[in-house]
Amino acid sequence: MSAHLQIDLDDLHRHLLSMCAKVEDLIHRAVAQLSNPSMEDAIALTEQDNEIDRWDVEIEDKCLKILALHQPVAIDLRRITTVLKISGELERVADLAVNIVERAVGLLDAPELQIPDKLVDMAQSAVDMLHRSIDAYVKLDSQLARKVCRDDDSIDQANAAMIKHLIDQMHQQPDRLDALLHLFSAVRQVERVADHATNIAEDVVYLVEGKIIRHWKTLDRDDLRETR
Repeated sequence: MSAHLQIDLDDLHRHLLSMCAKVEDLIHRAVAQLSNPSMEDAIALTEQDNEIDRWDVEIEDKCLKILALHQPVAIDLRRITTVLKISGELERVADLAVNIVERAVGLLDAPELQIPDKLVDMAQSAVDMLHRSIDAYVKLDSQLARKVCRDDDSIDQANAAMIKHLIDQMHQQPDRLDALLHLFSAVRQVERVADHATNIAEDVVYLVEGKIIRHWKTLDRDDLRETR
């Protein structure tokens, strides 16, 4: 690897980590809005999403320039393609954070509604998956990444349980239908955060091992077994 390529890769890595930190902060604050919504905070979080969009474009531009200037191969090429994909996943997580904030704001004028503890737990688990997938990228730890992928099943189960609970509540409390619909949408957004965390973890496995496990659920669950 040339010295110039190493410098450009290090710069790319720093930019991605900065974007990771901003997205983690955004999704943490968005989830907190469900229990304590604020219009002022919602506006601030939306502005933060715009900043993340700019990071995404800048990282893509850097990746394309590295590909054009250095024509990297092997692990260097995998690193660049992985950064491109992770950046896109993070940008979509930021969009989901804004959607969650919008659902929280929708609760401001609704009848008082207790946020289910199971939803709070589910949201915290999804955010933790995101954190661990990013940690796996930083550490180049494919086993940690595989653990994140396996944990997605528990989020799917929690999502199904929450959806059933909210539908039951809609039948029992039709006067709170609008508020329950906001919660229903928030649950779906949280579940998608976990999906994007899983995608990032799959990208880490590709980066470290050169193995594509993206469709492991429909192809072969053995792909998630730890390598020895």
